[in-house]
Amino acid sequence: MTTELSITIKPNDEKNQKVINEQILKALEKKNIAANPKDIISVFEKKSIDARHGQIKLILRYKIYIGEEPNGDGETLPVWKTADGKHKVIIIGSGPAGLYAAFRLLEDGIKPIVIERGTPAEERKNDIDAIRNEGILNENSNYCFGEGGAGTFSDGKLYTRSNKRGDIGKIYRIFVEFGATERILTDAHPHIGTDKLPEIISGMRKKIISLGGEFFFDTQCTNLLTEKKDGKLTVTGVKLKNVTSGEESELFGDAVILATGHSATDVYKMISKINPDSLEAKTFAVGVRVEHPRELIDFIQFHGKLMPQAAEYRLTAQEDGRGVYSFCMCPGGHVVPCATAKNQIVINGMSSSGRNSQWSNAAIVVERRPEDTPEEFVLQAEKDGCKALAGLYWRTWLEEETFKHSDGQKAPAQKLTDFLAHRESKELPPSSYKPGLVTSRLDEWLPKEISERLQKGFRDFDKNMHGFVADDALLIATETRTSTPVRILRSKETLECEGIANLYPAGEGSGYSGGIGSSAIDGERVANAISHKLK
Repeated sequence: MTTELSITIKPNDEKNQKVINEQILKALEKKNIAANPKDIISVFEKKSIDARHGQIKLILRYKIYIGEEPNGDGETLPVWKTADGKHKVIIIGSGPAGLYAAFRLLEDGIKPIVIERGTPAEERKNDIDAIRNEGILNENSNYCFGEGGAGTFSDGKLYTRSNKRGDIGKIYRIFVEFGATERILTDAHPHIGTDKLPEIISGMRKKIISLGGEFFFDTQCTNLLTEKKDGKLTVTGVKLKNVTSGEESELFGDAVILATGHSATDVYKMISKINPDSLEAKTFAVGVRVEHPRELIDFIQFHGKLMPQAAEYRLTAQEDGRGVYSFCMCPGGHVVPCATAKNQIVINGMSSSGRNSQWSNAAIVVERRPEDTPEEFVLQAEKDGCKALAGLYWRTWLEEETFKHSDGQKAPAQKLTDFLAHRESKELPPSSYKPGLVTSRLDEWLPKEISERLQKGFRDFDKNMHGFVADDALLIATETRTSTPVRILRSKETLECEGIANLYPAGEGSGYSGGIGSSAIDGERVANAISHKLK
């Protein structure tokens, strides 16, 4: 027989197999299962930390086999075939949705052609260094654009709640195949790290190419090629432009997957010109990134006890009818510049695999609904023929407004205590943000509906995490790319764009996922639908 169970142990017993075995036997007894220890095989599945009530505990989950061998179901990699060239699918974007769509197509021997406006991961490192160290932005290759997508150089967190949409274990196993630590298979909040991901992503690309797939880097999709088929507007291919040479070309395929991420504003505008009814406004969130000394967050979360890993937190509140919450928490991490245009300031966070910097940071954001968009942006979107773009216009305005309070890529910042007290920060604490900071009255120029809710949220957070509001806590503006303000509508049955046949929106940029894991799952789902259609 098989069963699943969880046991609770002290941190210093994590490697003590005798204690673990004793706890497993006790857990079986509680389930009224009697078994000879010699007949028990325990397979470790997941670890999580419980730091509540002032006592740190580890919760370990196991699958228990009694009198039988583990069957290994769901633990094998998929079998990829060499593409035969009979069918070709164009994938716009090489983030997790795009890469995992390519792998799924290769399970059926369908040729994936991946179009990426940025550079390969190896070269992209140079563009990342340029914006971090010198404040020089490459608008097509940066923290958001380039091979691997936004997650490659901004943390690599895999945790997702989208398990019902697909096999997240399969997603993780493929990552491990290309170099990720096996810990991601069992950690409650799996994390690869931005120092590891570029090499992993590069390995994925090389595998796809070895099986007959193609990659075009420094290449932007500028338009869709369409024609009427059976009364439907149908995609037949794409128009492309090399962002370095300016050379234009056309590429045809059996289907097009849009996996362009949350920052490709030109893609939404392109769709709005072809079929504006294919877009709808959706809820998103904006705010700031808060950075604390790591030792302070560790002290609060671990109740003054020493732990080998950096502490995480998750905070939520409701303020004046809108959610205020933490997002993309980066323990032992860094704050990084994520603009995609030279007149913007956009902030994000990341951690290396060791999560061992002296800071911990998180986005603290305010929920933003379509009805919250100021009328001037709604009117502008209506004038441009697509009301769904109003939130996108407002987000762009906020990023440009932030730039007005910056110095190049030196971001505006304010001490958290000063933000709450409505006063200028005469000096700023040390920060991980490499381009540098400029002191700024965030409390004055951030939109009132954002700043006031943030202030209430921070006070509520301090009640749950006493000490969170501290004099050496720093706010850096602005965090705007938590998700997209626009969704590209698609059929629940076929996953095709509702207004444009043969076009398959996928991943974060299309509004159907949030993060690496869920985007990879969504890319697989879309590719699976295409594969079944082409068979």
